Amino acid sequence: MQVPFERWPLTGRREEMQAFATAWADPNITGVVIYGAAGVGKSRLADSFAALAADEGWEEIRATASAAAAALPLGAIAHLLPVEGVDLSDPVRAYRVMAEGLTGGKHQRKWVLWADDLHLLDSASAVLLRQMMDARRLRLVGTVRTGALTSEAVQSLTGGDSIYRIDVSAFSQQQTMEVLQAALGGKVGRRALYELHRISGGNGLYLRELVLGALSAGTLASDGEIWELSDDRPIGTPALVELIEARLDASRPEARPVLELLALCEPIALADAAALAPVEMIAVELEEKGLVEVVPEQRRTVLRLTHPLYGEVLRGQIPPSRRRALLLEQASRVEACGARRRDDALHLATWYLSATGTADSGLLVSAALLARHAHDYDRAVALLRALPEGDHSAQSLMLLGESLLELFENDEADKVLAQAEKFVHTDQEILNLAFMRTMNLFWVTGRTADALSVNTNALKSLSGAEERRMLRLNEGAMRAVSGNPERALELLKDLDSDPAQAPSLALWVVASMMQSAALAVTGRTREAIHEAERAYHLQSQLPEAVVHHPAGQLVSLVLALTEAGQIKEARDLGRSAWETLGKVHNPMNWIWLAYHQGLTELVAGHVEAARRWFAESAAQSRTHHNERALRLALSQLAAAAAASGDLEAAEAAQAEADGHPAMGYRTGEDRLGEAWIHAGRGHLALARAVLSEAAQAARDTGQVTSEGLLLTDIARLGDAAGVQARLAELADQCDGALAAARAGMAAALAANDPDKLLDAAADLEAIGADLLAAEAATAAAAAWRRAGHVRKATAANRLAQTYADRCEGAHTPLLTETEPSAVLTDREREIALLVADGQTSRNIAQTLHLSVRTVDNHLQRIYSKLGLTTRRELSATMGRRR
Repeated sequence: MQVPFERWPLTGRREEMQAFATAWADPNITGVVIYGAAGVGKSRLADSFAALAADEGWEEIRATASAAAAALPLGAIAHLLPVEGVDLSDPVRAYRVMAEGLTGGKHQRKWVLWADDLHLLDSASAVLLRQMMDARRLRLVGTVRTGALTSEAVQSLTGGDSIYRIDVSAFSQQQTMEVLQAALGGKVGRRALYELHRISGGNGLYLRELVLGALSAGTLASDGEIWELSDDRPIGTPALVELIEARLDASRPEARPVLELLALCEPIALADAAALAPVEMIAVELEEKGLVEVVPEQRRTVLRLTHPLYGEVLRGQIPPSRRRALLLEQASRVEACGARRRDDALHLATWYLSATGTADSGLLVSAALLARHAHDYDRAVALLRALPEGDHSAQSLMLLGESLLELFENDEADKVLAQAEKFVHTDQEILNLAFMRTMNLFWVTGRTADALSVNTNALKSLSGAEERRMLRLNEGAMRAVSGNPERALELLKDLDSDPAQAPSLALWVVASMMQSAALAVTGRTREAIHEAERAYHLQSQLPEAVVHHPAGQLVSLVLALTEAGQIKEARDLGRSAWETLGKVHNPMNWIWLAYHQGLTELVAGHVEAARRWFAESAAQSRTHHNERALRLALSQLAAAAAASGDLEAAEAAQAEADGHPAMGYRTGEDRLGEAWIHAGRGHLALARAVLSEAAQAARDTGQVTSEGLLLTDIARLGDAAGVQARLAELADQCDGALAAARAGMAAALAANDPDKLLDAAADLEAIGADLLAAEAATAAAAAWRRAGHVRKATAANRLAQTYADRCEGAHTPLLTETEPSAVLTDREREIALLVADGQTSRNIAQTLHLSVRTVDNHLQRIYSKLGLTTRRELSATMGRRR
């Protein structure tokens, strides 16, 4: 794949660049030295510093220190001295010759010496350069590796009040995002960002090689909206491997076994490492050189590699026989100590399996349970697939099926779970198996009828009242997002107040999420918030055996807060939840949290932020083959792209969305993209027709918050009078401020009352609905202008612009009600937009159900109001505005 960047960008170093500019402007500063670990970008930064100096008239010369050059006095700067007439062993003479050579006996020229790896500089060069700097013959920009041993002369060169020190650390996650987006020329998915930052450790050089390797392998790709990683671990380039090998080779060979053992068994106890190398050697050769870190862990001291890539490179270098010996020796040491630690079973099973290809069956199942609780589903599958066929049980097969489900290997998961049916006998086993199968069929593959059938058949097989109740809860959870939230709430009313007493904790977790979601979409937002907060608190108290992370409950809470009109709180909570969920393998929660964050931003009118979140949800849905979410995410993505003026991207997203089945959740909203594409093309009547059908579908399924959103869009696109009554009913039916604010806006638009429009704008702005507030204020300005109140119109326009500035360049019909088009009526504006889209009078007449003469009469009034004479002029005017 072609690399999208010619040179890795210098991004994320604003503070360092500003610090250099400040220091360089100080006449008392003779040098700027950058300190940092290998690969953090010291050289790249120094290069930029030297370029800034050159922009100010400094002439650049370069020197690169090295171990080879250090063997010869003045070896690093010999190329700066005349070929003849200099005795390199005489620094005093060399100083005089070099000074004359640089300045020609004059002091007018300004020289900046760019010197890399100053810690490797020979003493003679260091002394000479310091003399030149003190004499103000040149200034220094150099780099030093943090922790490197330096001579006294180099310490003198890089120290003192006239030297400005800049310490460069590894990139933070925010800085990594800035660098990746600058390099790739587009937005980067949050999962890709998290993985690349984690694996690179924020090391700029490692990050670059990881990106190059992933691009070459095709595991990092853009779908036109965001760059995202596949589920495959990103691999680096051969150059990255060479860099790490050189770093590892800095230690003595006697310490190598400790590094190899860490690569295979990290973390290891210091006592275990001491069996391979003396503690003093570990401290000097590994810890002091930054290859390992020694940290306390409960009542013991353990070693870890300082960078995740070290282990990957080391593992690729260990011969199979050596690997086997190291693993078996470490297993023996742990077993000799009693294997009492919580994770010892997981470690032992993994080591034995890797060393010999087999392990005790009981140990494999125990280890798989630990891996599953740690969300390490790949390892759980590997352990369970090593189990002999005859040793499988209901527990092991359900555990394997669940792990495959979490890895979105859905067909294989269903086969394994179906195989488990012949092993289940108790009510508890029947319940657990039915829940897992419905999770796979319903939540991932979207086979709603099949999932409900599995649930019903299992219900018939159960005799226990508690287990039967749990399967009714399971049905309620599925119906909550299948277009029947009212029925779902009836089934979910028996949800346990104490989940610890529920026969299935995992089922309780899903049911509690869906209960608050069903409450939210039916307009009972206060209850939804209360139930989501309660469920989060209760789940946080549960034992670690529950697989789903408590932060998953926050997905429903984000939804509830948004529908209640607490938009800022929803946004902040969603970002916090993402920081937590991004660190665990839970694609289902990634998909739906990203979707609901997008919805929050769309309600706020922050169209670019919404577009990014919906793109994130769509990308994760594709990667993990989640049909249920993909259509919804893509359609909302199309709506956000259309509202931002990018109709090409909107149409591409909508075309993809049309190829996927509707889910039933947020019924009608999967047509938002279609409607806003029509609106972007100027076909407002078509857009309203689509929205009207969608709103009716939402009403038929009892999803009143979706109906309210869709009806509000109809009001925004020119038919407030037709929807204001129903929006007022919904405001009475729904609690929370959002429904009331939407109804107020529609009523004000229908009345064309500027005072009411400004009141509506204030209410909308107060809840964080910035785009609706901007539209209401813009409509107020237009109404004042038509009434001849220019001063009031100007004030309303200023207010509208304040709100609109938060909306990231949103383009909607109501926002265009500024001079000169504000003098047009709704019908005239609609016709003008269709003309701008290239429609003939006959086509417009057919679209709007008018006569051609009526259309032409409207056109004449439009020309008169706008001072135009032709369709081309009108198209240009409306095109610029749109």
